[in-house]
Amino acid sequence: MTCAACATRIEKTLNRLEGVQANVNFATETAQIRFEPRKADLAALIGAVRKAGYEAHVHDTAKPIDHAAENRAARRDFFVAAVFTAPLLAEMVAMAGGRHEPFVPLWLQLLLATPVQFYSGARFYRGAWKSLKGGGANMDVLVGLGTTIAYLFSAAVAIFSLPYHAYFEAGAAVITLVLLGKLLEARAKARTSEALASLAKLQPRTAWIETPAGLVEVPAEQLGKGDVFVVRPGDSVPVDGEVLEGDSSVDESMLTGESVPVHKAAGGRVFAATVNAQGLLKCRATGVGSQTVLAGIIRMVAQAQGSKAPVQQLADRVSAVFVPSVVGLAVLTFVGWLVFGTLEQALVNAVAVMVIACPCALGLATPTALMVGIGRAAKAGVLIRNAVALERAGKLSTVAVDKTGTLTEGKPTVTRIVPAEGASESEVLLVAASLERGSAHPLASAILARAEESGIRPGLPEGFTSASGKGVSGMVRGLPARAGSVAFVGELGVHWDAARVRTFIDSGETVVAVAQAGRMLGYILIADRIRGESASAVRRLRALGLRVVMISGDHEATARAVAHAAGIEDFRAGVLPDGKAAAVEALRRDGGLVGMVGDGINDAPALAAADVGFAMAGGTGVAIDTADVTLMRDDPRAVADAIDLSRRTIAKIRQNLFFAFVYNVLGIPLAALGLLSPVFAGAAMALSSVSVVSNSLLLNRWQPHGQGRSDGKHGD
Repeated sequence: MTCAACATRIEKTLNRLEGVQANVNFATETAQIRFEPRKADLAALIGAVRKAGYEAHVHDTAKPIDHAAENRAARRDFFVAAVFTAPLLAEMVAMAGGRHEPFVPLWLQLLLATPVQFYSGARFYRGAWKSLKGGGANMDVLVGLGTTIAYLFSAAVAIFSLPYHAYFEAGAAVITLVLLGKLLEARAKARTSEALASLAKLQPRTAWIETPAGLVEVPAEQLGKGDVFVVRPGDSVPVDGEVLEGDSSVDESMLTGESVPVHKAAGGRVFAATVNAQGLLKCRATGVGSQTVLAGIIRMVAQAQGSKAPVQQLADRVSAVFVPSVVGLAVLTFVGWLVFGTLEQALVNAVAVMVIACPCALGLATPTALMVGIGRAAKAGVLIRNAVALERAGKLSTVAVDKTGTLTEGKPTVTRIVPAEGASESEVLLVAASLERGSAHPLASAILARAEESGIRPGLPEGFTSASGKGVSGMVRGLPARAGSVAFVGELGVHWDAARVRTFIDSGETVVAVAQAGRMLGYILIADRIRGESASAVRRLRALGLRVVMISGDHEATARAVAHAAGIEDFRAGVLPDGKAAAVEALRRDGGLVGMVGDGINDAPALAAADVGFAMAGGTGVAIDTADVTLMRDDPRAVADAIDLSRRTIAKIRQNLFFAFVYNVLGIPLAALGLLSPVFAGAAMALSSVSVVSNSLLLNRWQPHGQGRSDGKHGD
């Protein structure tokens, strides 16, 4: 494909097939196609593309497109054209100096212009022929037609000694400048896909396995699910796996964007391409090949970069009729100048119209910005499913946030121990931990974890019993004891301070009362601790002009405490999982687009009901497959990062479209009125494409909040 008209032509051809929905992206040189296997197959799809005058093959999204051959050809064609065009520039300089006689003999001009026209310019003839044969017209038609007319007219002047000026230098300069633009464009396009290429390069090629002879290095693709492998200090993890033995820290920044290493021990999960810091880890493979989290990220980023944003629809509609309209305008320009001017003026101005109007900038305006924006987000640990989600994220007016696992850490933790008069914290903790050793309740895990932190070694209780939803009881060190709800412990007839307990509950903490031998020992207060970044995340969302609402299934006191700590005034408490989707729908009825932030699977209905769903992935593949935006690091501030980058990317797209439209709207009339020569038209056309891509590349300067620049401008 050479311009947006090519992409539009292929897309229309594919969409004419029954049961086919195609989206063709000029910048990524890809087509994403949904089709019904009963009505179409791959052979039919590829055949339709070939019939339209192009070639196609099935692409492996895990392997970025290699532009090396294309770049070599573009470089070769440009340098040949530049070498033969250089002497012709002397003719242009002489004309600018007022010389009317040929400075370079016409026969030499003919010899120099011919290889430029038919060797370096051959790509335009090939592209034009394929396009016209397929029933369409693209940029190659404009360049090929315009420069051929100039060449043939000049050749006639040279061969037959006609009394006109020859325009060999104009046609050759146009081809050279267009080829230079194509070369720069190809290099810039390659830079827009750097993020995807860098992700693909992260995949390790080898793995270490244990054998009777010791550790042996094998190709990573030989590992199968369930195989045991070893990761040495400093090595990359070859596949996804579960740690069987060892203790180490692993750098997961390539997945999450978070630079702090993550501790790994038996039972922990490791992911392909993350880097082991110091200890030796023995792991069992759980995801290999295309099943790794990294492979899923590469697929998702590639698909997102190849998708279309709704804002591109206007450019698509324009490019569909652009080339035929320009050819018609060029004909009118030629006829008009032929009637009211001279043959030379008619020829030169018609050629200028065709050259200035090439729609490359229109075709590159949206996809290049998307490729850079989505790639930059992936490096920051924010995976955006497609261009629609990217555009919608920037238009959100309300963000609904789940409490558990999103604003909070998602697991109960002992916040404090309040002993009764005459008891100590260690005594309360010892009795409670001893009783809880017989329980599998999440609150029991929190108490046992606190005991381990405190160096307390609880024994096993005797006569252990568990009352569902109330608590546990048994003999600890020969004395009867209970731990659980205040009402459950109060059944023993022990005294408890109702007012004090009420203050604990109002603060959002769960109260575990502990009693032994007929007296109250004290209270263990447990809460799902709020993340340290939550308040900062809420402040950033508000600074972006968003309304923040918390939705929680917890009772009102707990929800209010967490909302207050996070700085959220508007919250919904006591909402069951199936009611979260209804709560999101209610927010949507209030007006504006609504985003939902959840921690994955249990929030799936609400994530689906929202205009944009943000999933706190924690490195899980399920969230990657279901959410519109997946946050690979468990940090709610990444939501603000995603929305901020979305807005900046859409702003870049609008800037690019404005530049592309204005360039053509101003350039075509100037060329038709004779105020723009073909040479300057060619230079302007090349510059327009390069400027659009370069503007998109400025998004690479964006940094997540707290990294790099902090002035809020991020390079815009």
